[in-house]
Amino acid sequence: MTAAEASRYTPSIENLRVKLFADGADVAGILEMHARSYISGFTTNPTLMRKAGISDYATFAREVLAHVKERPISFEVFSDEFDEMERQAESIAAWGPNVYVKIPVTNSRGETAEPLIKRLSDAGVKLNVTALMTNAQVRTVAAALGGATPAYISLFAGRIADTGRDPVPMVLEAVEHLRPTPRIELIWASPRELLNVFQADAAGCHIITATNDILNKLSGVGKDLSAFSLETVKMFYDDAAAAGFTL
Repeated sequence: MTAAEASRYTPSIENLRVKLFADGADVAGILEMHARSYISGFTTNPTLMRKAGISDYATFAREVLAHVKERPISFEVFSDEFDEMERQAESIAAWGPNVYVKIPVTNSRGETAEPLIKRLSDAGVKLNVTALMTNAQVRTVAAALGGATPAYISLFAGRIADTGRDPVPMVLEAVEHLRPTPRIELIWASPRELLNVFQADAAGCHIITATNDILNKLSGVGKDLSAFSLETVKMFYDDAAAAGFTL
């Protein structure tokens, strides 16, 4: 696409092929996104749960699952020991047929979760292997998953971008690597802005999971930029007036 073509390009939600997942741990926020037909699934993690003030993991999960019954949702283990991770994973998986269990690619000591991933996937537990940031990790995890049981691989593209690296080539490589295993889907995780949705789509990524503050910006997709410019000018003027600035 040339610069001129890019300037004329108007994005559209209707043309998206990437599936949109909502990432959060606030029950009201999850239900808000559940009401939107274009949200295909949900993810959570312990950090989001802590920020939301959740203290009873199982009670929170069951409250969410009382509403989210058909679309996939991921809940994460929270042990640092693989034996306990396995026990937690089996317990979490039993919460519902739409539940995916998030397993970190390593524990906090950097020890690979590959054997555990293989055992759980071979046993039919649907996994969301999380916190990946290299294509070497994608290849290792994909091999451990095998491809028979449905699974997700979460590549933290946003955190990769935070290091000054362009995540798009890595996503393209990961998508190509997973092509022979269609039951393993790639998630663009930790996006930083709405543009990432369209980058993930263009790269052929299967899923992008985003927080509500990013997903709520979908209402502005395709907005006329001249009108948006004028709105911005009016915002600056109104805020300056409200502040009572003088010189």
